[in-house]
Amino acid sequence: MDEFDVQRFYNSMEEFNVLEPIGSLYENSFVKKLGSSTSTPKSEKDTLVSFIVYCINPNHYHLLLRQEAENGVEKFMHRIGTGYTKYFNNKYDRSGALFQGRFKSVHIDSNEYLLHVSAYINLNDRAHQLGSSTSKLVRSRSSWKEYVGNGTNGICEKDIILDQFRSRQEYKDFALSSLESIIKRKEELRDIGEFLLE
Repeated sequence: MDEFDVQRFYNSMEEFNVLEPIGSLYENSFVKKLGSSTSTPKSEKDTLVSFIVYCINPNHYHLLLRQEAENGVEKFMHRIGTGYTKYFNNKYDRSGALFQGRFKSVHIDSNEYLLHVSAYINLNDRAHQLGSSTSKLVRSRSSWKEYVGNGTNGICEKDIILDQFRSRQEYKDFALSSLESIIKRKEELRDIGEFLLE
């Protein structure tokens, strides 16, 4: 609904990505502010998943994850779904499910597929052409700047993608050219669907 909600989802991605449940993100924020946090920086051994690419849109999100712990993807998705729903329902005085159905996952079984999925997710707001239809208060947030920015840290393990290109610019060119074909395919499928309905 607003930029804070997007930031909260992003924070949830980081905070809920631990082997042991953390409880309430809200309550833990007070512990951190008071300086009594005993947490240490997370290593891959302490996390459920590694983030490769992400995009948080106003009405859906995409994550490209590498599992780091047994059932890590399932546990992470459960925690983020439950935790964020509790936050959102409390903030907007609503109840019930926030996300439609169980999360969908697809195993990436080839390097070519990995590269194209990374481009699709990094540029997902553009693939859905959300830029012009969303309010100024709510913008999509993705790992795109982590991939194409100079020295951008972020939360993603980018080497699995970027090490396959000579430069960030080469990846950017690849991703943008992939986006063109993705949008063209979506338009063709929409046209076919409209033709079949007629």
